[in-house]
Amino acid sequence: MKELISSIVILIDTREKSFSHITDYFDRKDIKYKKKALAYGDYSFMLEQNEKLSIPRPLYFDKKIVVERKGSLEEISGNLTNGRDRFEKELCLAPENKVLLIENGSYADIASGNYDTQYNKKSFWASLHSIWFKYNIPIFFMPDNKYSGLFIRGYFEYYLKNLFK
Repeated sequence: MKELISSIVILIDTREKSFSHITDYFDRKDIKYKKKALAYGDYSFMLEQNEKLSIPRPLYFDKKIVVERKGSLEEISGNLTNGRDRFEKELCLAPENKVLLIENGSYADIASGNYDTQYNKKSFWASLHSIWFKYNIPIFFMPDNKYSGLFIRGYFEYYLKNLFK
């Protein structure tokens, strides 16, 4: 299993912006990654070819599992207001295994109105709960984005471990 896990390569969507805090973590931990156009989400993963593990060619999981990352409460607020139709369409088409990672904010920040948009706090948290259940997408808040790389890597690692149990 250890060799299988070490063959993970994180895929980063080519449209993803402002993610150096994530790749810096990957670099520090010797986690392989590469840019690739993803149909859904901002991050997914692949397994490298490995004859020893009977993986004759690279295996891509971007149609099975993704992380959708939002860099701030302001960004997700925009997705839930002006860009809601587009955002919901993406969630509708996304794979069954997906998670929404919201950086640099917390549920407490939303509940107390501690964000820089005009979005009403009750509407904000109600919209988050609604998309969670409507699109079966768990939401994780990452108040300190220095842990986002750890979260992304762990999400894919434990998906893979459970897939092969």
